[in-house]
Amino acid sequence: MKLFAGNSNQPLAEAIASYLDFPLGECTVRRFADMEVFVEILENVRGEDVFVLQSTSYPANDHLMELLIMIDALRRASARRITAVIPYFGYARQDRKVGPRTPISAKLTANLITHAGADRVLTLDLHSGQIQGFFDIPTDNLYAAPVKVKDIKENYSKGKVMVVSPDVGGVVRARGLAKRIGAPLAIIDKRRERAGESVVMNVIGDVEGHSCILVDDIVDSGGTLCNAAEALLKQGATEVSAYITHGVLSGGSVARVSASDLKALVITDSILPTEAIRVARNIRVLPIAPLLGEAIKRTSDEKSVSSLFD
Repeated sequence: MKLFAGNSNQPLAEAIASYLDFPLGECTVRRFADMEVFVEILENVRGEDVFVLQSTSYPANDHLMELLIMIDALRRASARRITAVIPYFGYARQDRKVGPRTPISAKLTANLITHAGADRVLTLDLHSGQIQGFFDIPTDNLYAAPVKVKDIKENYSKGKVMVVSPDVGGVVRARGLAKRIGAPLAIIDKRRERAGESVVMNVIGDVEGHSCILVDDIVDSGGTLCNAAEALLKQGATEVSAYITHGVLSGGSVARVSASDLKALVITDSILPTEAIRVARNIRVLPIAPLLGEAIKRTSDEKSVSSLFD
């Protein structure tokens, strides 16, 4: 088994290699003068079980091209099996036609990865479960819930916690986490006028006197979380925190979260945290390397991955 990594999240790749107790594979991933991606694998991979770690986070197109070209290079170097490990799968929010003459970019991205030569995919908290079906190769969608549950149990008193879904679409995810920690569930009823902007309409459930925990897969602009926190506090919640898997946090979102009523925003390092995130007063990062490392090990050993979440 060998593990290679692109430029999207080197610290995460090194942490996974440390968990697996072997060094990262040697490769060069750089740019030509016109910014074309150049990849060279610097060690023999013939007949090897190879894993390529790359989040397709900002800049999404650059990191996606790095992943595709690395897969192609490994395929042409006669790797026995290539697994694309994509902690954050970009373009996942475009998973259906939302209007006439619009693309399904998640399916296109899945096709690109498959045709580049990947034999299987390992990813984390896909935006929607049907994206697994967009791939024509085996795809394991891991869940960050065990990591979140462990942290919640260490930091919150069980009897006072209520899990909140920030929208109707995330109810299944929130219900699953609420069941794990034995907490009640509430739902935010919101209306989204356009991408990146939302208005809280109503809180479904009695949150008075509870420490509320918002649960979602992606935080981008932070507007939904900040509006939800304000609405929950108005309904009598004692405090509001959020546990989100992928901290996209684009534009001025870090400043918006820092200035909000959120007690804490807890994200994983599936996307490399920026310096602004690292110094923010109320943003905390959970390490996801042990979960990914164990899934990689089990995949290589042909053992069950789903049993990680039993």
